[in-house]
Amino acid sequence: MNAAETIKNKLSEYIDLIHFDIRDKTGKHIHHRNFDGGLHLSITLVSDGFKDMPLLDRHQLVYKALGSLIKNEIHALSIKTYTSEEWVNQVR
Repeated sequence: MNAAETIKNKLSEYIDLIHFDIRDKTGKHIHHRNFDGGLHLSITLVSDGFKDMPLLDRHQLVYKALGSLIKNEIHALSIKTYTSEEWVNQVR
């Protein structure tokens, strides 16, 4: 199983995903002097479970779902979270 599948599976245990997009930005960081490995990722998640949930709580839920992947396999993570209504308005 690759990293994207692992991450999606872990997230799906906590979040009913409508849309999941992951971008690996690690290649932009491998030449940095202090690069010590680990993935640099950007994820976009759409779930109606985020409705009425503050941004901080959404992100904490993502971190909880990913558990030990954070700081081990994942070095940096950019997170965008939307409800389906927010997503439709964002795409327009």
